[in-house]
Amino acid sequence: MGKYRSSAVRREKPKDQGPHVIWRGLGCLMMIIIPLISFASSYELVNYGLSNEWSIPYQLLGTPKLPEFIYKSDALWTVFKPITEIQHFYAYLAIGILIMILLSGFISVVYAIIYRILGPARWGPLDMPPPKFKSKKYTR
Repeated sequence: MGKYRSSAVRREKPKDQGPHVIWRGLGCLMMIIIPLISFASSYELVNYGLSNEWSIPYQLLGTPKLPEFIYKSDALWTVFKPITEIQHFYAYLAIGILIMILLSGFISVVYAIIYRILGPARWGPLDMPPPKFKSKKYTR
């Protein structure tokens, strides 16, 4: 408590300069849209590859085989039964995850470039300028 200042006066806190509200909504939509796009495109890509005789590993083709304890448990079997009926499930899953990583990386790079161009200045008005220090060559 200062000598000439009253503690009854409230200071207003500066508003948090977080991301804009639209960016939060867009990020939430992207968490839904990117997996949907990647798995839909993996479905089409695997089917196109099979019709054009691409060399897809045979371990990824066919219906998935689950561990024995899932077949013995009624609750787990009801959850995983739809997965066992999907033909080439592992191929769809592997290609879908790969496309999702590539698509997310591409969007991140594009966002970083746009943020670098349109974002705030590197140094604010309260920042000290960088020192103008030139080092001398060290000699013994």
